[in-house]
Amino acid sequence: MEEAVYDEFVEKLHKRLATLKMGDPSEPETQVGPIARPDLRDALHRQVTVTVEQGGKCLLGGEMPEGPGYFYPVTLLVDVTNDMQASCEETFGPIAVVMKAASEREALQIANDTPYGLAASIWSADTEKAIKLASTIEAGQVAINGIVKTDPRLPSGGIKQSGYGRELGPHGIMEFVNIQQVWVGPKVD
Repeated sequence: MEEAVYDEFVEKLHKRLATLKMGDPSEPETQVGPIARPDLRDALHRQVTVTVEQGGKCLLGGEMPEGPGYFYPVTLLVDVTNDMQASCEETFGPIAVVMKAASEREALQIANDTPYGLAASIWSADTEKAIKLASTIEAGQVAINGIVKTDPRLPSGGIKQSGYGRELGPHGIMEFVNIQQVWVGPKVD
């Protein structure tokens, strides 16, 4: 997040995330369901805890909830730097990590300074500029002014250590088939 809008963005993000309701995914009012397995929830909590120990600030969530199920609360980590845990590992759960950049150029450097590249998003009032910036992001998917989501019509997958190949869409279906070439030489008498 560019420094000029960082504080305002964090304030608005905190306010919005605080309204999200965690609970049973079969209930219509639930917006955040459980994590798939206990080891994944434990890994998520470790990432949050270590990031805070490294100097990041937790403004929301970050506490392991009591009770049944593998729930983890919506968590907001701010003032995170590239050397902190939540930036060095992929986080798969309801964690928002906000990093400050002095400029657009530095923001791009931060975004690409990772061994991972599953997905990214660019948020900007200048959509045309964001579209141009998308090609400079080293990720398999880039969303502009929205969260990353998959569409069965489009290929989905990461780069770097976030995987290879694609699923979904025409490119994805080709990942599940073997293409064979058969060559037959000229007839010999």
